[in-house]
Amino acid sequence: MKTYTLTIALHIAGIFLSALFLAYSLLQEWFFCSVFSVLAIVSISIRLYILQMRQVKSWRYLVDCLLQHDLTQMVHAPFKDKAMQELATDLSAALRSLRQQLLNEEVKRQYYESLLNKVDTAVLVADKQGKIDWTNRAADTLLASSPFLPDEILTAIRKQLPVVHYTRQNLPLDLSIDVTRIYLQGCERWIVSLKNIHATLERNEMEAWQKLIRVLTHEIMNSITPIISLAETLSERCKESPEETRNRQHLQQGLNIIRRRSKGLLEFVENYRKLTRIAPPVKVRISVKEFFADLKRLNPEPYIHFQLTDESLEWEADRAQMEQVFLNLLKNAREACATVSEPSIQVLAESNGKERIFIIQDNGEGILPDVLERIFIPFFTTKPSGSGIGLSLCKQIITLHGGSISATSENGQGCCFRIIFP
Repeated sequence: MKTYTLTIALHIAGIFLSALFLAYSLLQEWFFCSVFSVLAIVSISIRLYILQMRQVKSWRYLVDCLLQHDLTQMVHAPFKDKAMQELATDLSAALRSLRQQLLNEEVKRQYYESLLNKVDTAVLVADKQGKIDWTNRAADTLLASSPFLPDEILTAIRKQLPVVHYTRQNLPLDLSIDVTRIYLQGCERWIVSLKNIHATLERNEMEAWQKLIRVLTHEIMNSITPIISLAETLSERCKESPEETRNRQHLQQGLNIIRRRSKGLLEFVENYRKLTRIAPPVKVRISVKEFFADLKRLNPEPYIHFQLTDESLEWEADRAQMEQVFLNLLKNAREACATVSEPSIQVLAESNGKERIFIIQDNGEGILPDVLERIFIPFFTTKPSGSGIGLSLCKQIITLHGGSISATSENGQGCCFRIIFP
């Protein structure tokens, strides 16, 4: 086809000449020629309209490709016109550049998204109402893919608190919060990072207790050892000197009291030592089925039931230390069920892919709320003959394995201990 400019010029000239001939024919009363002129004007106009629609169709196709994000198409000039061909070439180059730019942005997005999914810190983007726009994999796991921020976290962000206590699946978490506020198209957005520092806090707490215990052990032992030695020496001398029987009896009684109290303090110190002398765990691969079988032999009571969702389930831990933990928890459960007419203790093991979860539940007398908060504190006990180190020892062993332990209970409705190992 001819160039677009020349084609349009010829059509306009044809319409102009046909109009002049029509006017002349009317003046000369050449009616046949007048009809011919009218038909020529209509034909040329229709032709001009078709040419215009062809151009519009070409640009409409380009706009549709942009609207559908189809940037793979090339722009072709509808006419063999130099200006239009240059325009089509420039538009094709612009489409290629835009396509490459979008491809680069998509590569960057996938790169940063993959990078954020690899970190163990939960990162998310939310608005002021707490609606979540984007999360990484750690945030999905932490918040269970919830579309909104939990009330505890949302309140902590609004109050600008650095740490929030959050409970997920009955597991207490201490989350460190860092918030960056940005504005996108006039709307405020929060970039929130959540780091679980519960294990760190527990580790610091454990180290603080160990330091305290070492100091107490050193000081008390230095005091008790001479007292015991002196008491035994005086007791021997009283035996060798039978004079002054009454005084000797009083002295003997007093020395016996000193020795008895000294030995009691010595036992107290030994309990401290048990908390500071836990050896680092020597982890081996343990079959949960065999482990439960051994526990059943040591706890043959018919009301103690062991359940296993997967008989091939295994986990890595120090077997001796794990036996110490579970035997202590089962002992507490049996004591809690001592006053129940139909006692029942359930021990369940399950896995969610990344974690090994153990649940020990009884239908005993339960634990009061104010007591439940302190059961893992060393030397806290409600039992008349208890030492108060059992649960603290269990928690320390589990923490050394990188796990966690929590307890839930209602008074009179039993207690449930939940242990999670990575």
